[in-house]
Amino acid sequence: MSKHSIARLFSAALALGAPFAHAQLGSQPAKLDVIKVRDDIYVISNVAVPGLTTALITNEGVLLVDDKFEADHDNIMKALKTVTNQPVKYVINTHYHTDHSGGNAKLQAEGTLAVASDNARARMVATNQPGQPNITFSDRSTIHLGGKTVEIYSVGARAHTNGDVVVLFPQQRVLSSGDIFANGPGTSAELVDYPGGGSAKEWPKAVDAALKLDFDTVIPGHGLVSTKKDLQDYRVRAQNFSDTLSQLVKQGKSKADIEKVVRGQFAWEDFHVQFALDGLINEFK
Repeated sequence: MSKHSIARLFSAALALGAPFAHAQLGSQPAKLDVIKVRDDIYVISNVAVPGLTTALITNEGVLLVDDKFEADHDNIMKALKTVTNQPVKYVINTHYHTDHSGGNAKLQAEGTLAVASDNARARMVATNQPGQPNITFSDRSTIHLGGKTVEIYSVGARAHTNGDVVVLFPQQRVLSSGDIFANGPGTSAELVDYPGGGSAKEWPKAVDAALKLDFDTVIPGHGLVSTKKDLQDYRVRAQNFSDTLSQLVKQGKSKADIEKVVRGQFAWEDFHVQFALDGLINEFK
């Protein structure tokens, strides 16, 4: 299987926290709901798969954070039409997985500029992923559109991947977190993409970087619109996950014993184990 195929399967299965068989869901458009977060911020959602899309509405155009699978493009555009007639000027990818960036190519064909971290674009290039970003940055960037400000921050640590970013809407006090945070039914536990440079050990540091920002509401990578307290609670979970794995490996526990813990204590499913357990053990050796 090619790296590109693995990346696509990972993205689809991650969205459900489910086995490889569910990856086929990425080929079918999802039924989407539009959730009002602020007067000018909406979430286009079906909770679990694919990832959430955040839409900032301005009088000079729309800015999206993440754009789901390619198959979801038309439904995203239909959903946007229920709240605005403005065109999409920018899409920010919180990381390279195709349940967050799969719609890039179709948006770019319509005149949208795609934005991502340097590392996220590098992964898209390495996996021959279409819709590679037009604009990249290393640490932070700012977009001004229609009198509104959007701040994009690298989390400064490897977490879900090595190219995760969060997007802050400072005037609205809303944060789009990407997959460093998931919260709600159908979402997965901390699933580290080791081929994509992720790290369970550094994940809490990534959440710390997000928590330093000034916001009240969090739109996670998957799940339900949440609060800063929810993200603080998730940080505790991420640290517990890291500490537990470190202790198990230092104690010389077998792979089978470690698998029992991640399944029982952290709700890992078959796909988590197949994709990330070996990498997880190796990271803590």
